[in-house]
Amino acid sequence: MWSSTDGVYSLTVTILAKARSIVFALPIFICAVAAPVHAEHVEVKKTTITVSAAASLVNVFTEIGKQFEKVNPSIKVQLNFASSSSLVSQIQSGAPTDVLAAADLTSFDKLLTSGNVVKSPQVFARNSMQLVVKPGNRLGISSVADVNKASIISLCAKTAPCGAYAAAVLARYGVVVPESKITRGIDATATLNAVSTGDADAAIVYATDALSAKKSVVTISIPAGKNVKAMYGIGVVRGSKNSKQAESFISYVLSLAGQKILKSFGFLAP
Repeated sequence: MWSSTDGVYSLTVTILAKARSIVFALPIFICAVAAPVHAEHVEVKKTTITVSAAASLVNVFTEIGKQFEKVNPSIKVQLNFASSSSLVSQIQSGAPTDVLAAADLTSFDKLLTSGNVVKSPQVFARNSMQLVVKPGNRLGISSVADVNKASIISLCAKTAPCGAYAAAVLARYGVVVPESKITRGIDATATLNAVSTGDADAAIVYATDALSAKKSVVTISIPAGKNVKAMYGIGVVRGSKNSKQAESFISYVLSLAGQKILKSFGFLAP
């Protein structure tokens, strides 16, 4: 049997044993609490906007889209290129579009009438037309007045802005080209390619496209008095689910940064 003194001793030993177990467990608990928690990498959810742009804007808008995404990491730009007239038809048919950038202002007039846009566009750039011929210019074409020397002349579709601009230039020169000598490009890019690939002898194209073609064609300037001022318009399409982001893109195009990019590709200031 234990004495009362022994009982006290036994109780003391038990308390000390339990205390030691608590002391040993405490550092483990503290370490567990103090251990850093690594936060998971959370990607920013991006909003995608669809920008439908004229074919003559392929190169410059590809660059603008890249630079815009750098300063707006939460927005992704999806580009859709075609002739302005084709883009109008797409929008009127219900194709999801947030921003339209057309090579004219007439396209917006059509969309205002159909209710697909609610306000007039903002002019963000200007362009002009140039005559291009095959390298070597063996036919000796020196101006638009000489285009009938060509066997095949490439012009944009009549409904496309570049087709209307080319028609205006020909009218100012008083030149009539037989339709049998004309090959029609669906857009500005196709019209230029007809000469660079050798399918046509000459073409009337945007100055910016002639510049981008470099040595694949020979460029012949059209004087300002005979030329046109192609006005490029941009605006938000009605029904856009991302109108705030669409407006941000338009603001960037109109900003000093956007205008600097446009200038580097040969476009003139609004």
